Amino acid sequence: MGNISLQLIRELSNTTPSKIVLLVIDGMGGLPDISSGKTELEAANIPNMDGLAAMSICGLSDPVSPGITAGSAPGHLALFGYDPVTYHIGRGVLEAMGIDYPLQSGDIAARGNFCTIDKNGFITDRRAGRISTEQSSQLCDLLNNMNIDGVSLYALPVKDHRMALVIRGDNLNHNITDSDPQKTGVTPLKVKANSPEAERTASIINKFLERARDILASHNPANMLLLRGFDEKPKFPTVSEIYKLKPAAIASYPMYRGLARAVGMEVLETGPAIEDEMSTLKKSYDSYDFFFIHIKETDAQGEDGNFEAKVKVLEHVDRILPEITGLNPDVIIVAGDHSTPAMIKGHSWHSVPVLIYSKWCRPDNVRQFTESACIYGGLGRISATDIMPLAMANALKLNKYGA
Repeated sequence: MGNISLQLIRELSNTTPSKIVLLVIDGMGGLPDISSGKTELEAANIPNMDGLAAMSICGLSDPVSPGITAGSAPGHLALFGYDPVTYHIGRGVLEAMGIDYPLQSGDIAARGNFCTIDKNGFITDRRAGRISTEQSSQLCDLLNNMNIDGVSLYALPVKDHRMALVIRGDNLNHNITDSDPQKTGVTPLKVKANSPEAERTASIINKFLERARDILASHNPANMLLLRGFDEKPKFPTVSEIYKLKPAAIASYPMYRGLARAVGMEVLETGPAIEDEMSTLKKSYDSYDFFFIHIKETDAQGEDGNFEAKVKVLEHVDRILPEITGLNPDVIIVAGDHSTPAMIKGHSWHSVPVLIYSKWCRPDNVRQFTESACIYGGLGRISATDIMPLAMANALKLNKYGA
């Protein structure tokens, strides 16, 4: 949170009837397409976002720090006001919590991707063609409930090609490396211990992966498994404790539901479509004073390198934006957790456009919600951890500091 501590924000926060909506467009930032010279936001027809930007104060945000490429978890934690370097949650814990799996004290969880390897063991597709959740559930059944060296391993389907692995037993340690190299054309990595205490856990995971390779060998395209983000369930101060808010999360992807749950938000049941999320928002609007709404498909299309599809998702979000503005929230934030340029086919270090709308926001001269326009906005270039204090201030939920 910039240089401001969560403890100070906790001391200054107060409860009011005003409402805040944080719309997170995952992987929103982009880079210019070679043929058009425009980013995805610049190529998209987004009159509602542009109109909201014209009434807002705008800028660019860095999820972690300039030059650092953020993962989804740190990118979101920063948007919630948590320093993502100090407060860290492994991806596996988020996946397990996102599907409501009851993690126990001492459990270790990892996030898994079913992937495709060739006859030489080289990864050709990290996501196995994005197989269906039904297919991954069947594969998890084949891997579930193994016992290795007295330790139980549970393979849990999450969504599409994603799964979670929960390891339960005595003397486990999560301080181990990933097996996922996060690129194709190489073999899966051998898991290594980062400390002597983790040697046993690393050995168990490597034995599990050897068994998984044998079991999955005939199941093309998902004939192998990649693991990353080993961790235990953390203990964080909650959004309610820090900001005195009654927060709700509207997200369909399990990882983001888990992330919201980890910081103490109530995770609402919703369908997978953006329209479903808007319906959930309207139904629940009177019951909460803070809403986190997550849009995933922008990130997925960026990672696939599909520029036009990412543009179409942005236009889809723009069409539903009036359903948010029509509720007249006191504060609206439109932000991204990181950039995912289709040109790079992955997350990048580039700062992300952000707008903050309220009747108190001191609008600037930005008229298009794009990277090139927002760089001239009144917010300038800020840390993503500064967004929540600004939202709270614009909602008149922060008391004066000092005499």
